[in-house]
Parts: sequence; C-alpha cells; structure tokens
Amino acid sequence: MERAERPVRERILEGTYACVARWGLGKTTVEDAAREAGVSRATLYRYFPGGRDELIDAVVLWQFLRFFSRLYEELHDAGSLPEVLERALVFARRALLEHEVLQRVLATEPEVLMPKLTTERERLVGMVSGFLLPYLAHHAVTDGVDVHEASDYLARMTLSLISAPGHWDLEDPAQVADLVRVHMLAGIAAS
Repeated sequence: MERAERPVRERILEGTYACVARWGLGKTTVEDAAREAGVSRATLYRYFPGGRDELIDAVVLWQFLRFFSRLYEELHDAGSLPEVLERALVFARRALLEHEVLQRVLATEPEVLMPKLTTERERLVGMVSGFLLPYLAHHAVTDGVDVHEASDYLARMTLSLISAPGHWDLEDPAQVADLVRVHMLAGIAAS
C-alpha cells in the first residue's frame, strides 16, 4: 500500500517510530515526525492534540499492540495453559532482546524510556492479564481459583521474568517448563 493510501494516524505512528529509531526518544520532535510521515504539523496535532508527549505515548502503545498481535500468532494453537506460558516466555524474552530500537533506547536514553514504562506498567499488566484471561478460562484451573486474580498474578510474573529472568535460562525449554509448571502455575492449574 502506498504511503498516501495508508491511514494518516498509522503513517504518523510509523514516521515517529522511524525517527525514534534514527535519533532516539529525546531528540525526536513533532516536526521530525510530521516530515517523516509526510503530513503537516497541523495534521499531526489534529490526531495528537497533546503534542509530543501524547505522540510518544501513542507510539509506545502501538508497539505494545503490535507485540501482542505477534504473540497471539505465536500462541493461537497452544493446547494447554502451561504451553501458553512456556511459549509466551520464550517468545517475549526473544522479542525484547531482539527489538533493536528498544535496546538502543534502553542503552542510550534509559532516563527517558524508564519513566514511560513505569507509568505504563499498570496498563501493560492489564494488557497481559487480559491476554491470559481467556486461556485461564478455557483451561483447567484448581477449584476456588479466581481466574481474574490468577491472570493478574501471571501477568506480573511474566513481565518480571521477561525483563529480568534471574537464574532462569528462558532459551532452555526444560528450564522454562520447570519454571512454568512447578513455580508459576503451582496452586493455579488443575493437575
């Protein structure tokens, strides 16, 4: 699809992302994003009236949503809750480490990115929890387990492990299976 045929909002998000990839979060301006997207500043402000902060927040959310779309594709055929979590941990950790723009920004501008990730933490937990909820609802859980509480717990554990796996090697299927089945799902999954 030609650039002009794509929705304007999408072009602005893509253009802003390209600028962040090129210059980083701190140096990306509204003018840069508008130029990269092929729109005027006025058009950009019509879509993002909050200016640069709203635009950067929208790009972060857009990237989260793209990640979840890819994650769903990775997990849509999983047959059990443990398999969902095992595959999710491996996929998400790999995606985090291989995301060049995120890694560059984390290395060069952590003071700019970390506050955004902190303020978005609860939204991200909600997104992961919402993603896991149908899997919990459709797979056997221990009697008395509240699937909403369980999905919140698993979301927080998953996010923590993806960003800081500690001594767990998330590339080793045996370790990931042990982590999920013995530690994460203890008391949640029906045996």
